[in-house]
This record gives sequence, structure tokens and C-alpha cells, in this order.
Amino acid sequence: METTDLIPVQLVCKHYKIPVAFVNTLQEYQLVEFTVKKDGFFVHKKHLKKVEKILRLHYDLDINMEGIDAIYNLLEQVNAMKLEIRNLNNKLRLYEDF
Repeated sequence: METTDLIPVQLVCKHYKIPVAFVNTLQEYQLVEFTVKKDGFFVHKKHLKKVEKILRLHYDLDINMEGIDAIYNLLEQVNAMKLEIRNLNNKLRLYEDF
């Protein structure tokens, strides 16, 4: 992971106008992966979209962290099931061609 892709948590908090405590809560619930270096906490830029979604769920829809954690667990299960269905459909097409 390159350091150019890492964004300081302080900068993220300032940009989105959120407290650092909110970011700590995200880390406690393991919703977003953070990188710890000697000069502070960083978030990878590929995780920013997820941070934005969580912010909207929490602040715009007033969903608590437990609810957000449940939502993301369910979304991961749905995505895993979609992948499994796609794989099964591909196998089925393989056997239908015979």
C-alpha cells in the first residue's frame, strides 16, 4: 500500500466536519480499515466511498452504529450470494451446452 494513497484521518474529519470520535467508533466496529503509522491514523482512499456512505446513514438517516454494522454485514452476505448465484449459473450453462 503506497503512502500516497493514504489520507490523514484529521483531514477526513475536517473535510466532512465530523468528530474524530466518530472515526474511532468506525474503527471499534471494524467498519472501515485504518492504517496506523508513526505520524498518525490514515484511511486509504479506496475506503473513502464507504466512509461517505456510513456518514450518510448515520447523520442523514439517523442510524446508529449497531444498525450500520448490521446493514453492512447483510450487504456482504447479499454480495456473497450474488457471486455464488453467478458461479452456479455459469456451471449450469456449462452443463446445458452438452
